[in-house]
Amino acid sequence: MARRPTIKDIARRAGVSESAVSFALNDRPGVSKDTRARIRRVAEELGWQANSAARALSGERSGAVGLVLARPAHTLGVESFFLQLVSGIQEVLAAARTALLFQVVEDVDAECAVYRRWWAERRVDGVLVVDPRTGDPRPALLAELGLPAVTIGEPGPPAEPARVPAPSPVPGSSAVPAPSPLSSVRADDAGAMAQVLAHLHGLGHRRIVHIAGLPGLAHTVRRMESLRAEAERRGLGPDHVRSVVTDYSDAEGAAATRRVLAEPQAPTALVYDNDVMAVAGSAVAAELGIPVPDRLSIVAWDDSALCRVTHPRLTALVRDTAGFGRLAAEELLSVLAGGPPGVRESERPRLEPRDSTAPPPAHTDS
Repeated sequence: MARRPTIKDIARRAGVSESAVSFALNDRPGVSKDTRARIRRVAEELGWQANSAARALSGERSGAVGLVLARPAHTLGVESFFLQLVSGIQEVLAAARTALLFQVVEDVDAECAVYRRWWAERRVDGVLVVDPRTGDPRPALLAELGLPAVTIGEPGPPAEPARVPAPSPVPGSSAVPAPSPLSSVRADDAGAMAQVLAHLHGLGHRRIVHIAGLPGLAHTVRRMESLRAEAERRGLGPDHVRSVVTDYSDAEGAAATRRVLAEPQAPTALVYDNDVMAVAGSAVAAELGIPVPDRLSIVAWDDSALCRVTHPRLTALVRDTAGFGRLAAEELLSVLAGGPPGVRESERPRLEPRDSTAPPPAHTDS
């Protein structure tokens, strides 16, 4: 294995002292402009990269940000949302020459443990936090650690940034990190659900079931609450419009579909919290001999290639998920550069009616 170049190698090749190399590579005074340029050129030719651990101990930035997903691993491989989100995040980080440290864990407790470890080891300069939860412990922890963070998917603007006591120094370092700026990128899940219900109600549907995702996630709660509020506004109670929760997987989406379609007063429309469950639900309807959309209308929350190639093509909420990721990465880089914490608004999803929604059968009882 080839040996990594060192400061001594650069000094020898450039004909300067090791201290001059250190000054030049760390952008400190003490060397001339021409010498600095020569040293950096030699360093690039040798393929030299700063040691991240050494930078951490000296209090310098690590050049990386973190993203932890606390979701059941079996639900991630089939869902396109996170792939698109990460692609948008990576687009911004790559342009800024910042690495993305990514980890999947089983639950929020494990996620919090990762944040503590990253903080102690100075592995990341900040983190992107997904899946805001009811009673979420993560913002307080990140503020306590002094780890800058951007929460992706908050429902609204945060209160004034929390004032927290200065945290203890990192073990082995005299530096005390500053309190964490907490920023967010907002998603209008309530407004999106209102669009869906307005579309289905306008077609004449009065029995609608929402096949929702994980019940502890804040966006799941917002969607369920919006569905209930919009239904009540139209005079429809929980016996007509309701939500059932799943783990986002195709298996649970199919099982939930089978259960609700077997009820005596089966729904005439189903709204799924992701594309994978919607496709699975469409397959269940076909298996049961229930034609879509003649007897059952289907709406998917997130549009994808699956929605567009399935027959019939699925009505779906279209949003720029990669753009969502870009906004979050831009906000975190802004905070790391010294900017104030802020709130960024993502575009509201728009409903794209396709072949899977139509008026319910004329004989359907309300």
